[in-house]
Amino acid sequence: MKHQSIINHIVNWLTHYSQISKTDGFVVGISGGIDSALTSTLCALTGKKVICLNMPIRQYKTEYDRGNEHIEWLKKTYSNVTSAEVNLTSIFEEMERTYDMTIQDFLTMANTRARLRMTTLYAYAGHHKLLVAGTGNKIEDFGIGFYTKHGDGGVDISPIADLMKSEVYALAASVGVIPSILNARPTDGLFADGRTDEDQIGATYDELEWAMQYLENKDTYELNERQKIVMEIYQNRNRANKHKMDPIPVCLIPKEFFK
Repeated sequence: MKHQSIINHIVNWLTHYSQISKTDGFVVGISGGIDSALTSTLCALTGKKVICLNMPIRQYKTEYDRGNEHIEWLKKTYSNVTSAEVNLTSIFEEMERTYDMTIQDFLTMANTRARLRMTTLYAYAGHHKLLVAGTGNKIEDFGIGFYTKHGDGGVDISPIADLMKSEVYALAASVGVIPSILNARPTDGLFADGRTDEDQIGATYDELEWAMQYLENKDTYELNERQKIVMEIYQNRNRANKHKMDPIPVCLIPKEFFK
């Protein structure tokens, strides 16, 4: 993989998209994870305005601290980067008090966190004439649909969505992302107990990359027992989350109905 060529390509793509959309730069939600760290650094490399938002909601302290450490490194390294912290805990708790208790299952409220953060990102983007830069990678966005519809999936542009997780790590190391993030286990930051992505999914990103590539390459070699389990996890999630990855269905009205 030609690291610098890919970095330059993404930075040029971001710059061009901002220019043609007549915006001044980018806003990025910082989670303390590798994807948002790489995305925000690539945005910073454009030289355009970048606002990094830390948006804690009962945040696991380790994730919160990593996010702040990355933001401080980014601001020291790039003069075009600023940041803000928007603590959304009280707003989220007000939503909990307002919602009917019957809909407050664990997953529903985790997704509600992501949608609340999306709303905040767009508030900053609208006011400052910025684009919301997405942080999803290829496995999450096009493999297993591991994101919240209209939450972290609600963005203007997706600069790293054609990169596998392993490639995200490689590029993050190339642009100097801090060791605490490079060495952290991936997590979506939606659970107060700090559970990892692997805890939720049941497979590592390396395993999921293998499954995606196995299917894309139409390989036919015999799978071992672990590979069979991983393949089932991948295909089940891919099927279940197809509604996220496909365009929103539109009911097309036959033309003769308008005559």
